Amino acid sequence: MDRRRRSRCVADEAASEASDALLAVRAGEGDEGAFEVLVRRHGPGLLRLAAHLLGDRADVEDAVQEAFVSAWRRLPEFRGEAAFGSWMFRIVTNRCLNQLRSRPGAAPLDTVSEPAAPEHLTSPARTVESTAAVRALRTALAGLSPEQRACWVLREFHGLSYEDIARAVGISRQAVRGRIFRARRYLTEAMEAWR
Repeated sequence: MDRRRRSRCVADEAASEASDALLAVRAGEGDEGAFEVLVRRHGPGLLRLAAHLLGDRADVEDAVQEAFVSAWRRLPEFRGEAAFGSWMFRIVTNRCLNQLRSRPGAAPLDTVSEPAAPEHLTSPARTVESTAAVRALRTALAGLSPEQRACWVLREFHGLSYEDIARAVGISRQAVRGRIFRARRYLTEAMEAWR
């Protein structure tokens, strides 16, 4: 391996072990390699978030790609008051909410998937029942407002704290609590037949 290539591999390895804060600073200074590491590190989680909010694969990919482009442009302004991941969650959440608000009517959530059952529990009847339950949950989620859905998904699927959700959605912690409460109440009523 030539000397330049070896030093590049060492630099890539060091970048992959660097903290998000350091990588964000370096990316803000124009280091594309540092930004690449951040994209690889956070991309899968952001895609899952967008999938839970939007459902449509093309919309999901567009939202996350646009979020990363926006982040690249705004990185020099990033002051590190929040973690880079939280900052990206907010950007992606805002992109998704904007897309949801611009859609006519309710948006289907085709990405709510059921965990795989052990083989001994799978049967045609069980499969049909599980598929119907997932479909009912998708329908129920589509009945939530975009803001309620975003708060609920960030809490239930991604395990974010109320504080992190408030930062991601750009509302107060109390508003997050209210939206999650109303979303849970609505989903409990909508899924009553599945209890």
